[in-house]
Amino acid sequence: MKTHRPRRGSMGFSPRKRAASIIPKFKSWPEYDGEPKLLDFAGYKAGMTHVVMIDDRKNSLSYGEEIVIPVTVLEVPPVKIAGIRVYKKTQYGLQIAGEVWSDKLDEKLGKRIRLPGKSGDVSKLKSIENIAEVRVIVYTQPYKIPSIPKKVPDLMEVKVGGSIEEALDYALSKLGSEISITEVFKEGTLVDVASITKGKGLQGVVKRWGVISLNEKYARSSKGRRIGCLGPWNPHHIRPTVPQAGQMGFHHRTEYNKRILKIGGNGEEVTPNGGFVNYGVVRNDYVLISGSVPGPVKRLVRVRDAIRPLKAKFEGINLLYVSNSSKQGR
Repeated sequence: MKTHRPRRGSMGFSPRKRAASIIPKFKSWPEYDGEPKLLDFAGYKAGMTHVVMIDDRKNSLSYGEEIVIPVTVLEVPPVKIAGIRVYKKTQYGLQIAGEVWSDKLDEKLGKRIRLPGKSGDVSKLKSIENIAEVRVIVYTQPYKIPSIPKKVPDLMEVKVGGSIEEALDYALSKLGSEISITEVFKEGTLVDVASITKGKGLQGVVKRWGVISLNEKYARSSKGRRIGCLGPWNPHHIRPTVPQAGQMGFHHRTEYNKRILKIGGNGEEVTPNGGFVNYGVVRNDYVLISGSVPGPVKRLVRVRDAIRPLKAKFEGINLLYVSNSSKQGR
């Protein structure tokens, strides 16, 4: 009798290769018609704790009761706008129609890219017609976070929401200046987070794909933990669905529909006794995001407005307690 079982591991994330860059990327942003603002922000993962709050999900069985929720703490110092790019729609997709750089760039940014010699002509940017998107080139300020070992800023491109005219005027007014997290998000907002997961190097099929290891008899004869067969005689090649050893971790992952539970400026409110493990004390603005976030501590995390938000209805956040208990195991 032929037996059947589900395949081991999901092909949905294949190929499981290393991310091209440690800086996560968003290729799309949600439609936004309100006041002009940036549609995503960047911070660094400090660690996790838990909060006690009143359940405000109207269709929840525990609605109106106290619940405990795990949260991730992101330290989010202000980002700076280095430049502005405008895009036009062509038959080959979006293409850059013009860009302007600020003349007030940090010297440390020069270790990431070659700084432009000229700031550019703003009037030429305004004269461009049929603009499809306005984006800004922003960079983080990790040198404001003592817990982050690197001092070279991370550079990324962010879309500006709103009508094209208002978005362009907003971007020009902010060129070369700082933007804080409170100008982008509010408490209770549903967001998507993107980051690079923890790298684990080369791993075998049992850990990488979750296959069942061979029993003792065959394990002794084959000298290792491996799959029993690479495939049939026909077709005469190894299919991509066959689990094999390879890179595990350091993958680009996006998680959808997280919720911002709190935004604050005093890091002592969320720093546990003794500081976060392998991180330390939060000293800048911070964000509490419900649930977990990909990547280890000190990893760059980008937060975007939810592109496919939930239909659930929320009444309003009522935080009762943020845990400051030690995470050192004592």
